[in-house]
Amino acid sequence: MSDGFSPTDLMQLAIEQARLAEAADEVPIGAVIAREGEIIAAAHNRRHRDADPTAHAELLAIRAAAAKLGDWRLEGCTLAVTLEPCCMCAGAIVLARIPTLLYGAADPKAGAVDTLYHLCGDDRLNHVVEVASGVMAEECGAMLTAFFRAQRAKGKK
Repeated sequence: MSDGFSPTDLMQLAIEQARLAEAADEVPIGAVIAREGEIIAAAHNRRHRDADPTAHAELLAIRAAAAKLGDWRLEGCTLAVTLEPCCMCAGAIVLARIPTLLYGAADPKAGAVDTLYHLCGDDRLNHVVEVASGVMAEECGAMLTAFFRAQRAKGKK
């Protein structure tokens, strides 16, 4: 990877963000964005805390990276996220012109990169994203499974 990090290095940082979400009783999804050997943004889900349905880890990281760079085009960046992005987040990744996406676990209920939809690779759009899926998928998936099992035990959805 041209950003100076291995996919595993980036996913480990995204997992650290997911653990922060879990500690806050949020769905444990984390994201980091790297560019030119530097982590320029890191975020985790904050939907409950922010009372915002769009406060997904990917969107928060994209907003922070754009603010840091002073540009909405995140060219030269790599986004690593622990779960396959949904339609909203995959669309934002395309619109932000992020060239590379790494994700951990596939999302059979909402995945919009490879599972249900293929937004990041749709050449009808103005940007196509290079995707590496399954990076540390077992660890990412296990964290989500454990979280939702605990939520069900508490009587939450």
